[in-house]
Amino acid sequence: MTAIVVGLLLCVALSLAVLGVVLVPARREGRDLLTPRGERVVVRVRSGADAAASRTSAAISGATAGRKRD
Repeated sequence: MTAIVVGLLLCVALSLAVLGVVLVPARREGRDLLTPRGERVVVRVRSGADAAASRTSAAISGATAGRKRD
């Protein structure tokens, strides 16, 4: 089991190193990290997450307001 966890951690470390090697020079040259389609996906995901957070917040506040305090 330990070998699997160590192997997974090594894979994650290697992938982060590759991302760093690719992304850092690209950002320094002023290139965008995402394509226009990727930017649209991020906007859609953020708006969906915001909507879900507000619905959850409203549900929680409604549930706690319905409680009687002793």
